[in-house]
Amino acid sequence: MYSTQVSWHVNAPRSAVYRALLDADAIARWRVPAGMRGHVHEFDAREGGAFRVSLTYDDPSRTGKSASHTDTYHGHFAKLVPDEQVVEVFEFETADPALRGTMTMTTRLADADGGTDVLVVHDGIPDSVPAADNETGTRMALANLAELVESRIA
Repeated sequence: MYSTQVSWHVNAPRSAVYRALLDADAIARWRVPAGMRGHVHEFDAREGGAFRVSLTYDDPSRTGKSASHTDTYHGHFAKLVPDEQVVEVFEFETADPALRGTMTMTTRLADADGGTDVLVVHDGIPDSVPAADNETGTRMALANLAELVESRIA
């Protein structure tokens, strides 16, 4: 297992970014890398609250971690610090032992240059998931987050 860190600057206040981290409709729109679509099955945005999300590849030749073209994960919110931090503990829904295990995603928000710096730290990623894929997907999602939040305040 390994960890990654990805950061992104969003031209919006921390409060607006934080809201998008805890809004199921927003999650379905921004936490989706290019070439995929998202579906939020369950989302209880409070400490201890559960979530379940599927990301499905648009390209039918792509192989998912949970089903033929889909990555589904479920977990809970371990810690919420308003406008500062969201800690999520989750795991893939898979029969593949190489993809099993609990991961933690910590998202930290900090004021910077008239907006918000977002830092996403993934801990406990299975070795079978290429680090470059995780980092690229996280960058795509954070670009989507910035676009969504910035368009809402424009």
